[in-house]
Amino acid sequence: MLIKRPSNGSNLPFPSEITPQEVYLERRAFIAKMAATAAVGSGLWEMANREAFAQAAPLAKLAATRNAALSTNEKQTSFQDATHYNNFYEFGTDKADPAENAHTLRTRPWTVQIEGEVKKPMTIDIDRLTKLAPLEERIYRLRCVEGWSMVIPWVGYSLSSLIKQVEPTGNARYVEFISLADRSQMPGVKSRVLDWPYVEGLRMDEAMHPLALLTVGMYGQVLPNQNGAPVRIVLPWKYGFKSAKSIVKIRFVRDQPKTAWNGIASNEYGFYSNVNPNVDHPRWSQASERRIGEGGLFAPKRKTLMFNGYDEVAPLYAGMDLKKFF
Repeated sequence: MLIKRPSNGSNLPFPSEITPQEVYLERRAFIAKMAATAAVGSGLWEMANREAFAQAAPLAKLAATRNAALSTNEKQTSFQDATHYNNFYEFGTDKADPAENAHTLRTRPWTVQIEGEVKKPMTIDIDRLTKLAPLEERIYRLRCVEGWSMVIPWVGYSLSSLIKQVEPTGNARYVEFISLADRSQMPGVKSRVLDWPYVEGLRMDEAMHPLALLTVGMYGQVLPNQNGAPVRIVLPWKYGFKSAKSIVKIRFVRDQPKTAWNGIASNEYGFYSNVNPNVDHPRWSQASERRIGEGGLFAPKRKTLMFNGYDEVAPLYAGMDLKKFF
């Protein structure tokens, strides 16, 4: 895929190059129809339907207790939309690419290495990680910087539960999350759209907030590959790109980490990246959004809420200039 570069020199695609939901759905319906008329015995059939084959096996169920106090009661986005309209550049820059390409990701065996300014560094297997604390289901809104949002029932537990296990030292001021970057499993890593591996980070008090969710599932089952399997972070008050996927390493550090999007375009993606309708992205407004599943580009826009409506995090930023620290 040839990715055009904006005139400002960044590696980011223009908004016009971001596939709208209804366009990719129409395209995929057309491909499916054409494939259905082809000879079933031909090799082209399997190629055209590799996603369907990859998703044929049911995902493992997860037992979790609903945390109503930390959940929204808004209408949930459909599983189909939530798993087929994604940002996951390791599998491609088009919104349909992750669902089509992520079947190559191997999620077992999987370990997460925890290191840095901690008293008890560890390497923890995904199965042990899943059982480290009781699993909860939390229905969170998640808003992406391009102006679309979803409501998803995530499964996991507060990130603070893991942090307490490793006992950070007084020097630990930030938490850095590093995602898998394996060219053999992730075709997008072969591109230069980002500096790999994908890195994100939080201030320690942000990571310790109860809303910060160490996530291992959604819709009552393990995470689909395209949604960040087998473990990711979900931060409902921040833009979606802050929620690192397919995490292989967590580091506790003294200095603010250089994160993926902030490092490549600091004028467009601040380190904090809290949802803030008063701070526009340089190339589009953040004052409103469209909810996926409500009609695509022709759906009425919703007013974007400060901190995505999660006002309980506001004390974390008391006294900060949230236009400067965006």
